[in-house]
Amino acid sequence: MSDTENGAPEAGSAGPAGPVSPAGPVSPAGPAGPADKAAAIAELAQRIRSVGPQAAAPASAAAPAGAPAGGSAAVPQPAAGSGPAAPSAAAASSARADGGGEQPADALRATAEVLTAGGAPAELAAAAVAEFGDDAAERLRADPWAVLGLPGVRPEHADRFARALLGPDAEAGDARRAQALVLWLLEQAVLRGHSALELAEVAAGLERLRMPEPAAAIQAAVEDGRVLPFQEEVTGPEAHGSGDEDDEPPTRTLLALERLAMAEDSLAEGLLQLMATFVPGEDPDDAEDVAAAPEDEGGSEDEAAASETDGSHDEGAQDSAAPAEPAEAAEAAAPAEAPAHAPGPTAWAAAAEAAPSSSATALVRAVADSALVLHTGGDAARAEPAALLTTAAGLGLRAWAATWTDQGRAAFAALAGPDARVVTLAELLSGTGGPGRSSDGTLALDLLVVLDAPLLDVELAATVLESLADGTRLVLSGDPGQLWSAGPGRFFADLLAAKVCPAVASRTPDFGPIGELVSGIGIGELQPVEAPDKEVVILTARDGAEAVHRAVQLLTDSIPRALGIPAEEVVLLTPGHGGPGGTRALNAAAKARLNPGPGRFGGFDPGDRVVESPAPGITRPARVLDGDAAGLHLEYADGTRRTVPPADAARLRHGWALTVHQALGRRWPGAVVVLPEDAGPALTRQWVYTAFGRGERHLSVVHAAGPALAQAVAESPAQPRTTRLRAILAENAAAEY
Repeated sequence: MSDTENGAPEAGSAGPAGPVSPAGPVSPAGPAGPADKAAAIAELAQRIRSVGPQAAAPASAAAPAGAPAGGSAAVPQPAAGSGPAAPSAAAASSARADGGGEQPADALRATAEVLTAGGAPAELAAAAVAEFGDDAAERLRADPWAVLGLPGVRPEHADRFARALLGPDAEAGDARRAQALVLWLLEQAVLRGHSALELAEVAAGLERLRMPEPAAAIQAAVEDGRVLPFQEEVTGPEAHGSGDEDDEPPTRTLLALERLAMAEDSLAEGLLQLMATFVPGEDPDDAEDVAAAPEDEGGSEDEAAASETDGSHDEGAQDSAAPAEPAEAAEAAAPAEAPAHAPGPTAWAAAAEAAPSSSATALVRAVADSALVLHTGGDAARAEPAALLTTAAGLGLRAWAATWTDQGRAAFAALAGPDARVVTLAELLSGTGGPGRSSDGTLALDLLVVLDAPLLDVELAATVLESLADGTRLVLSGDPGQLWSAGPGRFFADLLAAKVCPAVASRTPDFGPIGELVSGIGIGELQPVEAPDKEVVILTARDGAEAVHRAVQLLTDSIPRALGIPAEEVVLLTPGHGGPGGTRALNAAAKARLNPGPGRFGGFDPGDRVVESPAPGITRPARVLDGDAAGLHLEYADGTRRTVPPADAARLRHGWALTVHQALGRRWPGAVVVLPEDAGPALTRQWVYTAFGRGERHLSVVHAAGPALAQAVAESPAQPRTTRLRAILAENAAAEY
């Protein structure tokens, strides 16, 4: 299916990697035979295995207190008191994409000339200067294959560009081409949600791109430092294939882009640090006993004996053969003191008993004893973290909740009560909402509840962890059956699988026929449900064109007339942007019926429903109010208004129809899911579960995909993703839960 979702850009940008057919090799050299290539890859893997990732990755310091020493996935530790971490890789990437401010006209002009000379669109000049800096023109002349790092450029385009600039010197085995192709393959994997790829997969991709020596290309990329190698034990059935207990456990070699490797390491570090520095509160009597305990300058008898043994009180201790531990490291390893207002076990126990449901009670009890708690459940289960937020505030904690969307914020605030402190995650991290920052730069709160946690990719999750002070309680809540993040990784799923912290599974089911249908899908069953009030309607269609016709009829007539749900409260959902039943076809048909017009303001007219996506996985619905020389005047779903400058109007899309990834974090009173005949490859149980759950009161399914729907629900749980987080946690923390 063309232009499918999962965070991938729309047409014109680089799509998911697959069998690539470049426009012929670039001055091809004679390739080695398959056996020679396989041997070279095996030799490279063995070299990486024998050296370990530390040769390429930054050195790691000790793991957090209470965490065992790690192996190849050891987690680096920051110095205590160093304040918030540097901006995340995601922030840096976003800054590059924005161009970092004004771009010099001379640099743009020179870059456009080089691009034109190579047969590339001059419009790429702004992206090139944003990516490479003011010397982008010189960079592209010296390394034409660097153009592959720009949006929408594919290997065959880069090869033609290199031939135009280098002539006969553009060879297939050029080291510059090798470097660019390795990075491109890993970037394409990122679009599919991977945070790493197996070495053999990268090598196979290079062979498809007619790289003469894949192993040499990979080795050069690793030596350059922009690609980091890692060793990981193989788990699952393949780990026991030989049946010989004396055999070494099998391993696999993974390759990761430096920014993602650092983000995943930072994320694991933050999780372990949070758990290691947690100090639960004490009951008042216990606290008074501790305060009343006799103190002297020498400490307790045990401490004095220990001091005499290790000589820690000797004036000359620092001159001994074993150097003293640096003060920063000692401070990092020591648990943070509990805040003075931290409630003790008795207060938490009373609060748990007063919780409104058994699942809410279990959640409060888990949070009382742990810094990191996972909570799973459907939409109705959000009442439990809402009860926790109210409970924590009543105990005197600075408790905040963060949701993925403004709609989620409003819905959760309604559950938690008028005094609940709820913001979107974007508001929290940017400082435009929420508690603000402490003097050390961390968020000024004691408990953070993050809703929609499966939507956090590894870079965003790392940013959240970097923002929390030691000892903060963190609750991650979400529905594990829904689609993962648009960005790389499977943060929530990996954390659940690692079993390093308590996980509370809600017993609160989603109600009604839609809830029953979605619950069945979650366990791999697609069964009809009783829907006396037409809460669920399934319609068939012969092909994509008929599916579009029926979907628009439901949107504009049937649902408003029969169910009283206005068209503006109904959304059309489909797997991708292109094709006969994609968002483009659906939006064109919906506009023709609901708001026909010439599109006189950059393709839009007053009254059009639109969406903007400032980043993958982030979608803001709006309505066009008007347009003029200043731009398009929009009103968003939360009532705020903004003028989009003409230069940015091209980023907007009509919004009657969305992909399911664009709909994440939101629900509508009515939802129409369109499954055109070419939907099969995009369908998984996760996708169907998520799509069918977007409707609050009504769900219509216009189905032209034949047996692919039932097959996906029964046999395809999710699109696989290769990640490292679970392995890092397994090496650095005991799986106790």
